[in-house]
Amino acid sequence: MYSIIRTQRLLKCAGLRKVLFQNHSASGYSSRIIKKASSASQIPEKSASNPDPKETKSEPGKDPNFFKELDETILSKANPLESSQTHLGKPYLENGSDWQVDNQFFGVSKQPFEQPVVDILLAPIDPKDIEIKPDGLLYLPEIKYRRVLNRAFGPGGWGLIPRGSYSTNNTILSREYALICLGRFVSIARGEQEFFGENGLATATEGVKSNALMRCCKDLGIASELWDPSFIVDYKKQYCVSEWVTHVTKGNKKLVWRLKSRSFEYPWVKK
Repeated sequence: MYSIIRTQRLLKCAGLRKVLFQNHSASGYSSRIIKKASSASQIPEKSASNPDPKETKSEPGKDPNFFKELDETILSKANPLESSQTHLGKPYLENGSDWQVDNQFFGVSKQPFEQPVVDILLAPIDPKDIEIKPDGLLYLPEIKYRRVLNRAFGPGGWGLIPRGSYSTNNTILSREYALICLGRFVSIARGEQEFFGENGLATATEGVKSNALMRCCKDLGIASELWDPSFIVDYKKQYCVSEWVTHVTKGNKKLVWRLKSRSFEYPWVKK
């Protein structure tokens, strides 16, 4: 009797009276339970000490997997969100496939982008956009890469998709990202950023994303001059200068690079 009442409640909750028991019709008790479940209010209760031998023989509870399968099926039907949680956060292409699972490299090398897009991506860098770090490394600010992508593909026509979770070795945070443009795979790169404690974690995660974006853009030819040794030497000779400067508080000296159009910033001063 307990199993019949339980079955009735579960079936009433999910509205699956006939569908759920079709897979169990071969066992010989599904049709009887459906009938009993629909009219359970008319069945008199029986003592647990004197069960009906016929009902006990065809008791669905005798099958140890019956109610487990039934509960799982009802829950998945009654709560579609819960049954689809494994797909949350996964980007889907227009053809319905998940590029992370079905085809991670959808559209790669299928055909070149249109010529107007190519012209924007391969356009020479404006020397005014290039920056130099104190150690002499040339770089293009991250926002410049985003502007090139927006001009080429339009806002919303490209995106960075994370692949996997963050990795850390105490002071370096990293994560792998894929660059997708117009629904096509372009490149994969792992971005990294130093961080010193949980207070700077939010800034570090943004730095990881920006670093991955700059690395992915190499495959599109954006700012490719910055990896050309000849261009680097010529640019430094024309636009940059290195000088010995002194630390304001510590007093130590260091050879530091800067743009000719800039002055040294605190805490470095030239004496």
